[in-house]
Formats: sequence, structure tokens, C-alpha cells
Amino acid sequence: MEILDLTAVELGERIRKREVSAAEAVEAVYDAFRERNRNLNAYAAFEIDPARTAAQAAQTLLDGGGASALAGVPVGVKDNISVKNCLTTCASRILQGYRAPFDATAVRKLRGAGAVPAGTLNMDEFAMGSTSETSCYGAVRNPWNVGHVPGGSSGGAAAAVAARECFCALGSDTGGSVRQPASYCGVTGFKPSYGRVSRYGLVAYGSSLDQIGPIARDVRDCAALMDVIAGADPFDATSRTFPDAGFLDALNGDIRGLRVGVPEECFGDGAEEDVKACVQEFLDELRRAGAELVSISLPFVRYAVPTYYILATAEASSNLSRFDGVKYGYRTEHYHTLEELYVRTRSEGFGKEVQKRILLGTFVLSSGYYDAYYNKALKMKQLIVDGFAEAFGRCDVMALPVSPTTAPKLGESLSDPLKMYLSDVFTVPANLAGLPGLSVPCGFDRNGLPVGAQLLGAVGADALVLNAGHAYQLATDWHTRKPEICRPPLGGDVAERQRGEAVENA
Repeated sequence: MEILDLTAVELGERIRKREVSAAEAVEAVYDAFRERNRNLNAYAAFEIDPARTAAQAAQTLLDGGGASALAGVPVGVKDNISVKNCLTTCASRILQGYRAPFDATAVRKLRGAGAVPAGTLNMDEFAMGSTSETSCYGAVRNPWNVGHVPGGSSGGAAAAVAARECFCALGSDTGGSVRQPASYCGVTGFKPSYGRVSRYGLVAYGSSLDQIGPIARDVRDCAALMDVIAGADPFDATSRTFPDAGFLDALNGDIRGLRVGVPEECFGDGAEEDVKACVQEFLDELRRAGAELVSISLPFVRYAVPTYYILATAEASSNLSRFDGVKYGYRTEHYHTLEELYVRTRSEGFGKEVQKRILLGTFVLSSGYYDAYYNKALKMKQLIVDGFAEAFGRCDVMALPVSPTTAPKLGESLSDPLKMYLSDVFTVPANLAGLPGLSVPCGFDRNGLPVGAQLLGAVGADALVLNAGHAYQLATDWHTRKPEICRPPLGGDVAERQRGEAVENA
């Protein structure tokens, strides 16, 4: 078996047994990056020297008796999570050349466990998008079919894990941005309960919704990453200490008697037939493993998308006001007054999708519209929280599709933004309520594109959700499938190929 076909936990075991070194693992990932990134554009940057230095530090920790499950394992990091002295640009021109002066808490914990931050992964600009097409570095491509998107905004992370360009990765999930690309790319993605993982060092989009989460080959890898990055942090007032711990040890695969709620609203006309068929087989497999399927109703789901986009854009309008050309990042060359500096810098530095969301957020917060939109959205959010609390009185976890469709073609969603927003209908409720959510591969559609099933749990029930997903993966092998990486047509995107060469030397 090639080293890149190992899961992160398997690689960690090989490294601890001295069958592979941390340095060899980093070089394997770097070689895969150089070979495949021109076709997929999954990385925003891969600076090999810091990765090699981190591998040496990991090896020293191992030699001194460090025994973390992920010691020596390279971990890709989404481009909106700070990695000290490395480019952290949020895939935006406005942060061009910016190097983070500190590690995000999640990255600091990775280093402390002996894991190796290796490469920053491409994404939708400032995590605003569901397709990873709004990046200033160009669109990420789906390794199962390069004519399709990988999902977003953590599309680079999902594509890289699926294509064996990295073993596992950290993404961020504001409205499904870990789970949806995991579904589109046939890998496993987990959004923890809100507050479970520190957001310190994560460049904010929607502060009440954002959560760092792992993307990996299987649930065991996600659980191992959670063991490292979870926990309260004095630098993040929204982080919390939850009673349960030891996610990897909690994976016993026993789900006998588990009540799995099946929301009737999530299997209607909005979902493609192939998606419904795959998720139904997922439910049947859970039932065969001893779970009890319970029909439930979530009537508030229809209001989740408008509620989410009002609240998320309002918070984005506030969070992105700091990017003004004065303190860091891009600054326009043509201005005469301070106001002109602000306007030109932001107009030139932000992409169209980011500008659109800032404008919408500013509008819903403005005088005369605050009560009509923002305040009502806050009330609706509370109704969603209460609705989930009531539903979890009848079940332990919920099972539903991740997305109504499989991965759309490149350019399709940008030409129909409303369709792109509606693709988040099954993922945004978990962010609004702060719930843990897991995406696991459960099959393919008739075009050979992956389908993902989603498990949701009550706040704090992260281990329960992970174990349910693990039980499913013990009985199936969808998570072990890997794509024959499709290459672009001859004479394909020259700009992206040049980008692949430039990023290697960043």
C-alpha cells in the first residue's frame, strides 16, 4: 500500500512503529501536491520549508516518547485558519501576501500533539460560497470529475483529501462548509458542536455560526483530530468545556437501540432521486446495525436558509469592516483621501460574492430595516433551536441528506446564485442551532459523483454522532473508494497551471 493511501490514524501507527518517518510523510504529500495540484487547484499555497521544520519537531517529540495518534501526520489547513509565518489569505486579493503572526489555537494544538501543518488549502473567498469557485486563486476542481465543483467553502480541503493530496485537513463550517464539500468529494467531514473547538485564529465570517472541523477519509480520522483540537480556550470567549472526551476511544460501533430520527421534510421533491436512494440505503444499513428509525418532522427547515443568510451576512458586514487597506493586506495605489482609500481598496480587494454579502448584511442592519429583517431572523433562529430541542426528545440522532443534489458543474451555480444558496438547505440548520453534524459517503449517483448522508446530534452529543457514523463505515466501504483523478482537457486552463507552478514557490 502506498503511503498516501493510508488513513491518518494508520499513518500515525506506522510512524510510531518507525516504519515511516514524519519527514517521509511530508515529502509524500508535497510530491502529490506537485503532481496533482495543477489539475485540482486544491491548495492555495504549499510552503515546504515550514512543513519540513514542523516534521523535524514532530520526529523529536516522537523520539522523546510522544505517542499522540496523529504524531508525525501532515495535516492540511484551510486558508482562513492562521498558521504562524505562513500565508493566510482567505483566498482573497485583499489579504494578498499576508502572513499570520501566530498559530490559531487548533493549529497550536496540532503542533503540541506532534501533527504537522502542511500547506494551506484553497477555498471560497472568505468562506463565502458553496462551490469553491470564488477564490482569487481560481476554482477548485472535483477529483471525481474535474468538470464539476468540489463544494464549498472548504472545497480545497475535501478535494485534497479525496485525491490523496493530503491525509486529513482542518476546514471551517459556517453553513455546511465542511459537510457539503465532504459529501461532493466522497470523504468524511465533521462539524462539532458550537464552542467545542476554539475559533481563535479562524478569520471570522459569521462569528455565531463558524466552527473549525476535520475533513478526513473516515470517522476514525475525524475523531482523532477532534481529540487534539477540542477544548475550551481562554482566547475564545465562545468556546466551552463539554463533559465527554476521548472521541477515538468512544468509537465502539455499537448502535443497538439508537433512535435515528428521519425528518420527513428532507426526503421530498427537493432532493434528487439518486440522492434519496443512497440516503435510504444508508438508513437501512443503520437499521440492520440495530438502530431504530423514527419518523419526525422539522417544519422550520424551510425557514433556515433565509434566516441563515440574513444573520451570516450581517455578521460578515461587521467582521469584514477591518479590511480597509490601512492595517494589513492589499492597499489600492490610487487614492487622494482616506475615504477614497477605503472605497477603492475594498472594491478592488474583495470579489463580487463577498461584496454582495457585505452589502446585504449592511442593508439588514441599517436603520429602518433592522427590525424587519435582522431582528426577525434572530427570533426565527431561537424557534429553530427550540424546534430541534423538541425533536431530540423523540430521537437520539437525526439522519438526512447533506445536499439535495450531487456536485454541480463548474460555473452552473455562479450563474444561478439562488440555487447555490438553496443547496445549503440541509446543512445550515445545524449551524443556527449549534449542533454537531457529520457527513459520510453513502454511494454514487448515475454520473459517478459521490453522495453524502448526514447525521445530526443534540448540542454536546458529538461522540454519539461520530460513533453512529463509525458503525455505518464498519459495515460499508464507500469511504475507502478513491477517484481516478480526471485530468482537464488538453489545452485546459493555462492560468490554473501557472498558478500551480507559482504556488509551489510561494
